[in-house]
Amino acid sequence: MEPIVIHPAESLHGRLQRGRGCAARRAAGTPGTRDLIYDCVSRDPRWDTLEERGLYYARLIFDLELEIGPIVEHIFDPDDRLDTEPDRTTLALDVLSQLVRLGRREAALPLRRYAAEGQNWYTALQALVELDDPALAEGLDEVAAARCDDRALTWLCGVDGAVTRMWARRQPRIAAARRPEQRPYEPRPSLTGRSDADLAALVRAEGEGATAAILELGRRRSALVLDLAEALLPGGAYDGPLCRAVRDLGPVALGRARIWAAEQRSYQDVGIDVLAAHGTESDAPPLLESLEDALGEEDWDLAAVPADGLGRLRSRPAIPLLLYGWEESASSGLRAHLLGALTRIDPHVAEPYLVEALWDCESGVRRVAAGAVPLDDAARARLRRLRHEEAEEPAVRSAAGERLSGHLN
Repeated sequence: MEPIVIHPAESLHGRLQRGRGCAARRAAGTPGTRDLIYDCVSRDPRWDTLEERGLYYARLIFDLELEIGPIVEHIFDPDDRLDTEPDRTTLALDVLSQLVRLGRREAALPLRRYAAEGQNWYTALQALVELDDPALAEGLDEVAAARCDDRALTWLCGVDGAVTRMWARRQPRIAAARRPEQRPYEPRPSLTGRSDADLAALVRAEGEGATAAILELGRRRSALVLDLAEALLPGGAYDGPLCRAVRDLGPVALGRARIWAAEQRSYQDVGIDVLAAHGTESDAPPLLESLEDALGEEDWDLAAVPADGLGRLRSRPAIPLLLYGWEESASSGLRAHLLGALTRIDPHVAEPYLVEALWDCESGVRRVAAGAVPLDDAARARLRRLRHEEAEEPAVRSAAGERLSGHLN
């Protein structure tokens, strides 16, 4: 399979790949958009497969009244049988599922066929279970029972719904999967009676119970967590629990976090987390530097935290970096952090981005926009659609409804 080419951020193709709202708004009046949408669906452009694109592309196909034929051709391409790229069809299956939610019920037919025949069959079955329409999932209980082992069947059918109830009446294995045996509860030894020093010694010994001891120290907001972090994080020991415990300390960790950030320790990102959540105006420079470095290196995950912190501090020098990240980032997930920060710093500067964001692929971005966008006629119309469309995420529907009901006058 050829590598995916991410097109420049200023091009329509690049903006469609990134799930930008401005591309969705331009789509109807731009020649060639149809082929670009199909290209995005068949050549998944996401920087991270957890990012949202299914509803975004489905809405474009729905609004432009495009056929689903090219998507069907993609999922049943002979390459599918090679199974060399298990995620090759994941986005396309999501788009078909979202089209069903939008009222294009013919999209369920290839979804059903793919669940029975395709290599990525489990994803198709999941989509049909989540649609929770027994008419669309009729007969697929036999496919689920035949193709799923016990663990996969539990993940697929463990959630109660009309489809899984129908399947359970016909398939004993599915009925058992919906009622998994509960393991007996095994209480862990309590650490509440042990001193902070005892817990720290247990952590340094790296013995059984070390992780629980770290988390207990964080819960107590013990400064010993900071010493443990400096001793163990450079070697990568217990990095997850230690980072969580440092964050749990809150403002207690500020002094040490400033040192870690200034000295560019190998674990300075933990210090940046603390500065972003609890720092003062004097901590804006290291947050700015961290954001600039992350954007320059295209490390979109690391850019989110300093962006949040700069928004909390309402740091105006951050505006150019936030706007650059909005335009250039290949990560749609980062845009929620950028837009939230920009809105807190300067709502006037944020206005055009809030309007665009109502059409964004990420529900988190749409949710931010719904709560803050200027309410002209176009914004009201879009909010009404977000509020009433069943395919929309519940949190976005709620935010849109609250905004509209709060401005009835």
